[in-house]
Order: sequence, then C-alpha cells, then structure tokens
Amino acid sequence: MNELHFFLIDDDEIFQFIMKNTIAEVNPDIKIQFFSDGEKGIDFLKQNLGAANNLPDIILLDVNMPFMDGWEFLSEYKSFQTDIKKDINIYLLTSSNNPQDIAKAHEISTLSGYLVKPISKDGIKNLISHFPTNEWYQNQF
Repeated sequence: MNELHFFLIDDDEIFQFIMKNTIAEVNPDIKIQFFSDGEKGIDFLKQNLGAANNLPDIILLDVNMPFMDGWEFLSEYKSFQTDIKKDINIYLLTSSNNPQDIAKAHEISTLSGYLVKPISKDGIKNLISHFPTNEWYQNQF
C-alpha cells in the first residue's frame, strides 16, 4: 500500500498530540496534517482540488469545533466533493455513542464511518486495515 495521508480536524490540541503519537506508533510513514477547525480544513481542500498529492486519504473529523463544526464541514464538503480528484474517506470523531447520533451520521453519504473517542492504537490499526473500503466503518465502544 502507498503511504497514507491523514487529516485530523479537531480543535483539541491534546487529542491532536495523542493521535500524532498513536499514528506514528502504528506506522511512522503515515503523513498527518492538523487543522483546528472545519473551516481551515475546507479551505485547504478547496485550494488543492486538483492536487491529489496534497489531499488526504483519510479525514478524521471532530463534531464539536469552533467556527465550523463537523456537520457544517460535511455540508460544505458535499458542495464541491465531485471536483476533488481523489477518493477521501471521512470518519466522524465524537465522544458520543448515542444511537441517534450514529443514525444521523449513517445517513450522510460523504461519511465512511463513525469513531468514538478516545481512539486506541488498536483502533487506528483496525481502521487502517479496513482502508480503503466502501463499507461503513464504526469502532467498538
């Protein structure tokens, strides 16, 4: 498999630090970029629509963030998704394991799955082992 490229869009710097180290332990060749809110992630994607090398394979997207939350990100992403020259798997990150939230996320066609925080090293390994997939992915909680 080619080198994976992750985007982590989450405003929690501690979570970013933990995920950076966890992903590096799983596979130090994985490239990871961080964005502190959905708006910054969307802006980067829009600026790089035709540059597949700059785009992620996987986006880990937090639900609750300032400026543009995960739901708003998904709505904006859907408006230009067809212009992106790469298949991107987006996984919603949340601390909620509420069945209603999971059902809402499952209805969004641009999502590849639902991940409940915290995500363990084994959880990252499992996610990577299922990539790429056309099936809905959900971690165990």
